[in-house]
Parts: sequence; structure tokens; C-alpha cells
Amino acid sequence: MNLKELWNERRQLVENHLTEELNMESALDKTLCESMQYSLMAGGKRLRPILLMAAADAVGAKGTDYLESACAIEMIHTYSLIHDDLPAMDDDDYRRGKLTNHKVYGAGMATLAGDALLTLAFEVMLRQSGVSTENILQVVREMSVAAGPDGMVGGQALDLESEDKQIPMETLRRMHMGKTGALFRAAIRSGAILGGASAVELSALTEYADNFGLAFQITDDILDVTGDESVIGKPGRQR
Repeated sequence: MNLKELWNERRQLVENHLTEELNMESALDKTLCESMQYSLMAGGKRLRPILLMAAADAVGAKGTDYLESACAIEMIHTYSLIHDDLPAMDDDDYRRGKLTNHKVYGAGMATLAGDALLTLAFEVMLRQSGVSTENILQVVREMSVAAGPDGMVGGQALDLESEDKQIPMETLRRMHMGKTGALFRAAIRSGAILGGASAVELSALTEYADNFGLAFQITDDILDVTGDESVIGKPGRQR
């Protein structure tokens, strides 16, 4: 099996499991569920869950054993996209070639859908089977830090404060490592932890994750200006 085939196979596993996790027949509000499903099931590369599974493979485990944790990080990622698109943030109309969540459900419901996906992610994560309680708690901490003020949210705050300003290279680096790199770091470290990585293996994969996340955000920012709308799924920005 080549890389493309493996990617497509694991992407489909993630899609199927996400569908199962969002089968919330007992939920209080149907519209909220529809809003969550609208963004979570809108496609995408499913890069973060696939990286989590690949990191587990890399340390000798079976990555597909950790679908709950993989899907949880995709929920966190999707929450961040919903909130990032809101009028108070980037005010985007399209995401992955579709209208953004707030354009369909309104800013209030979109905000709640993001909140719900973030909190559901930790419920799903804690259902991960076949792993010690210690390792599960370590993964929960990894993802909590990555999603919070020392990670993704902190990076987004720096981004908001840096609009239309010339900022030092170190500030730019910290912003990128927070708003995008932190979740990649959490995905890869979590997969390694779940797979029983040694300290040496975890250190090596952490260094890889940090460099990957920084390169990804730089590329994304370039595409945001130069990318083809039909390929990237949203209008570019002229800066």
C-alpha cells in the first residue's frame, strides 16, 4: 500500500468514526447538532488525526487503535475553524468551498457549535480504550495545553493584536507555533504517548512536530495570498 492509499484508508476511518460520534439523538437542540455536523463533516484532509495515528505507528503501535483520540483532535481543530471564521475574528464567508458556519446558522449558533465540539472532544478522548489511565490523562493534558492560552488560543490572540502591524520575527514565530503548531505538536506527541513511546522517541517526534507546524503555517499564509480559490476552498486575501 502506497502513502496515498494509506492516507485515503485512514481518512475514511476517521470520517466513519466522526459520524458515529456525532450521532447524538439525545441532544437537547437539533439545530446545534446540525451546526456541529455541518462543519465537522465538511471534508478536509483530516491531517491531525492521521498524524496522531502515524506517530503511534512510528513507535511500534497500531495507530488505528486510537481513533477516539484522533477524532477528538479533529473536533478541536474544527471548533477553531468555526470560531476563526466568525465576524469578530477573520469574518470569512467560505471554508472548504462551502459557506462558513455562521453564514448558515448565525454567529450565535456557530459560536455554540464550536464550544460544543471543543467540550465533546474531551469526552470522546476519555473513552479511548486499551491505554493506561496515566497515558490518557497525559494526552488530555497535551491537548488542553495545545488548545488553550499557551497554545492555539494564545496564538490567535497574538494574531488579532498583530493585524496591520509590523511585528518582530520572534513574535511571528510564537504566533505561528501557537495558533497552528501547538495542535500539530499535540497530535504527534499524543500518538506517541498512546503508542508507548520512549523518552528518546518522544523527544525526536516533538522536534519533528514543531518544525512541521511552523512550515505548515508559513505555507498556509502564503497560499492565503497567492492560492487559487478553487483549490484552497476560500477567497484569498490581498495584503
